[in-house]
Amino acid sequence: MQDQMQDATWRQALAGSQMLFVAFGALVLMPLITGMDPNVALFTAGLGTLIFQLVTKNQVPVFLASSFAFIAPILAAKADFGLPATLGGLVAAGLVYMLLAGAVRIKGTGFIDRLLPPVVIGPVIMSIGLGLAPVAANMAMGKAGDGSAQLVPYDTALMISLPALITTLIVAVVGKGIFKLIPILLGVAVGYSLAWVLGVIEFAPIAAAPWLAVPNFVAPELNWSAILFMLPVAIAPAIEHIGDVLAIGTVTGKNYLKKPGLHRTLLGDGLATSAAGLLGGPPNTTYSEVTGAVMLTKNFNPKVMVWAALIAMILAFIGKFGAVLQSIPVPVMGGILCLLFGSIAVVGLNTLIRHQVDLSEARNLVVVAVTLVFGIGGMVIGAGDVSLKGISLCGIVAILLNLVLPGGDGWHNKRLSDDS
Repeated sequence: MQDQMQDATWRQALAGSQMLFVAFGALVLMPLITGMDPNVALFTAGLGTLIFQLVTKNQVPVFLASSFAFIAPILAAKADFGLPATLGGLVAAGLVYMLLAGAVRIKGTGFIDRLLPPVVIGPVIMSIGLGLAPVAANMAMGKAGDGSAQLVPYDTALMISLPALITTLIVAVVGKGIFKLIPILLGVAVGYSLAWVLGVIEFAPIAAAPWLAVPNFVAPELNWSAILFMLPVAIAPAIEHIGDVLAIGTVTGKNYLKKPGLHRTLLGDGLATSAAGLLGGPPNTTYSEVTGAVMLTKNFNPKVMVWAALIAMILAFIGKFGAVLQSIPVPVMGGILCLLFGSIAVVGLNTLIRHQVDLSEARNLVVVAVTLVFGIGGMVIGAGDVSLKGISLCGIVAILLNLVLPGGDGWHNKRLSDDS
């Protein structure tokens, strides 16, 4: 009996390492793009997953890690307010999830659909992806994300970024089995290998890094301007979270909106995001790649995700591992991000198409058009420390337009409660 239990434990641990392997590429790319510590991201992803599993009573087989929706706001906030203030804003963003969780507990899931229908969510998600497009292009050409400096010669950068991109998209389209779930990881491997051959990688920091080291945790600071800037950003990933919960429920054949309840999953996500901000890590979200791995392996046991979380936290203390991650050249990430950021925009577009939002109707056209221009065009409302721009601005504008403009009852999709 004891041997059987030990065998089951090892099987769960092995399955957990596989889940982490699937999520790994996207998990570390986000902190590398934003200049955060990937080891801290690993630790906070593991911690966030454990918090989520505790809140949901270990019922939902999901893994939480770095959210791409926050990349542009983090880059902008770091430039304006610094990292500690940005982390304070991320802690506050987690509170938005918690408030949504409380509202869902009191009013039910239909409340979210009325406040955030597809005509609002679609263009906001599109703005996230399209707003990041210049960052991907600059990095693919060997420049810093904002284009301010040429970090790798242009010709060399393209010899690295394009093969990395081509590998990623080929594996994503024609890959089979587990390979179809790790196109980012394989793209990074090809790009890193080429960068090695072309002499772009600096190995000195890897050699100098200790084998064991405490991650570079950073404490947040209270800055109301950064908080005001970051709060509205939580809207889009909160809706993405709901979609992921519905998706994993479809895979496992269970209704997680009812048990453990959407209020619990949102609360777990919010606590995980705030916990990450308190330690210097990027905000957390549920990973659709892991949902795909669950579907492929038919391993529906949430304990597997606990093992994935524990393994991530252990890896966070391996100093050389973090040094290798930070040695990934800009063109490697840029090539892959050309696909990833475009994919985010397509998710937003698909939201409008799937829910049949009629853009020939004037009010829908107005909401989508103004949201896109405000989100992508660099519009700023306010001055100095008290201002809104980018995703924060377009999220608020989309919600206000949807609430203020008449004739909104006929176009939003079925309530989430109907899906459940």
